[in-house]
Amino acid sequence: MPRVFVSTHPLIQHKVTLLRNATTESRKFRDLVREITILLAFEATADLALSPLQVQTPLDIANGYELKERIGLVPILRAGLGMVNGIWELMPQAEVWHIGLYRDERTLKPVEYYNKLPISPTVQVVLILDPMLATGGSATATVDVLKRWGAGRIKYLGIIGAPEGVKTLSDAHPDVDIHLAALDDHLTPEPQKPGDPPAGFIVPGLGDAGDRQFGTG
Repeated sequence: MPRVFVSTHPLIQHKVTLLRNATTESRKFRDLVREITILLAFEATADLALSPLQVQTPLDIANGYELKERIGLVPILRAGLGMVNGIWELMPQAEVWHIGLYRDERTLKPVEYYNKLPISPTVQVVLILDPMLATGGSATATVDVLKRWGAGRIKYLGIIGAPEGVKTLSDAHPDVDIHLAALDDHLTPEPQKPGDPPAGFIVPGLGDAGDRQFGTG
C-alpha cells in the first residue's frame, strides 16, 4: 500500500502491547498514548524542510538549521486530544486546530459537529491526530475539510489501524502519508446476535481509545 508507514521501532511495539492490555488503567493509558505519539512523530517528521541558521556558541559561530515549515496539529475530537501533548514536547511552536467528528453507530459514517479552523491556512504541514484508523471515514472527512481549507501537505498519525480504514483513506487521498504504530487484522462485522460487539471496531485493537483515555468506558 503506497504511503503507509507502519513503525517497527522496538519501543513502539513494546508500548503498543501495554496499551492494548485491558488491565491498563486510564492514567497509564494516557501516558502511553503520549509516549507512542512522540516516537511516531519523530518518524513522521523526518522529511520536514529546513533553512540554514547560524548561532553563536560560547566559542564560535555554528552553522545549523531551523524548521522552514510551520506545523499544524489537528486532533480529531475527542480521542485525538491525547496525542497533542506528545508532539508539543517535540515542537512546542506547533499550532493546534480542532475538528470534531463522531461516527454514527448505525451508518458508521462520520458526522462533523465542530470546526475551529481559521479562515485561511497559517501552516504548511498538517498532522491529523487520531489513535484509531478504523473504517477510515472520520480521517477521510477530516482530510476533505483540510483540503477545502487550502492545506498543503497533510499527514495522518494514528496508533492502530485496520486494513479497511487504511484502504479507505488511501483510496480517497493517495497523497496523504499514513503513519501507524500497528496495523491490525480486521474490523468487527455487523452483530448477528445479542452480546456481539458493535460493528466497525478494530480487532484485536484496544477497545474505545476515547473511553480508555478519559475513564468513561
